[in-house]
Amino acid sequence: MQDEKAVLDGEDIRRTLVRIAHEIVEQNVGERVAIVGIHRRGAVLAARIHELLSRLVEEPVPLGDIDIAFYRDDLHLRSSARQPVVHASHIDFPVGDHTVVLVDDVLFTGRTVRAGVEALFDYGRPRRVQLAVLCDRGHRELPVRPDYVGKNLPTARGERVNVRVTELDGVDEVTIAPQGAEVLA
Repeated sequence: MQDEKAVLDGEDIRRTLVRIAHEIVEQNVGERVAIVGIHRRGAVLAARIHELLSRLVEEPVPLGDIDIAFYRDDLHLRSSARQPVVHASHIDFPVGDHTVVLVDDVLFTGRTVRAGVEALFDYGRPRRVQLAVLCDRGHRELPVRPDYVGKNLPTARGERVNVRVTELDGVDEVTIAPQGAEVLA
């Protein structure tokens, strides 16, 4: 952690999520919107956006979370020591009736988002799928573009963007670590 450079603190993250919630409202006037977070940190951020969005529209907004562990295209590349931890998915609303905003913490290659969309479609076919990310660091391998971005972070391919949230890590922050730095689970 000592080699990491802080790029967002807790207040920055709060302001960023408020802005994203406002943008979601502005871009979806007259639409039924639902929020679905990708486990782990995307689900935490989705819950925060959901709370902000519910207050803005003054009505309940469906919230869900999905686990993409078995939708990843790199399972065969992982060592047995780095197998994914599987979390339960919770989507208890009809996705076909909604524009679903898929939420993740960091957009990098686009592979996590691809897996998230695939997992979401197992619950039905949403009217539309939009993507909200706290950080977009570029380096796409798939043609994925977020609809809502908290912060663009130009990084080297080997650097690591670490998003920490109070609910899981005891602190809200985003840092950039040099190549070879410890990877968050």
